[in-house]
Amino acid sequence: MAFAIKAEVHDPRAKTFTFPAQKTMYGGKYIAERDTVFVFASENEGGQGLIARGIVTSAEAIAKKRGVARQTPRVSITARRTALAKRPLGRSELKHFTDWNDGRPGTELNFKFYRQATNKIVGVSAQAAAFLRGFF
Repeated sequence: MAFAIKAEVHDPRAKTFTFPAQKTMYGGKYIAERDTVFVFASENEGGQGLIARGIVTSAEAIAKKRGVARQTPRVSITARRTALAKRPLGRSELKHFTDWNDGRPGTELNFKFYRQATNKIVGVSAQAAAFLRGFF
């Protein structure tokens, strides 16, 4: 399975990305070592959207806090960059994909990342992964 992360990225050209205690949604909590991850630099943090593809080199689930009823699962990951994006893909490119039931990969990404604009790790379908690979 492939995953995507939208988070604050300090160095978009880094060879290794470290993302501590990231929220997960849409299957993101299942990310594991050797999975493919597409890295989006969060526009909320001054980023530009899709910047890199990588391989997860470590993934560690964060224990839930006692006494808190509803908690979003969190995972810390490290990924080794394998490619830099050659074309832009971010909020502005995905915003017209708004028919949530059309089955298009751009719609899936818009829904998972921008309908609720928090930073997060998400699982992506095989179709969305193939779509994303076209940006490298």
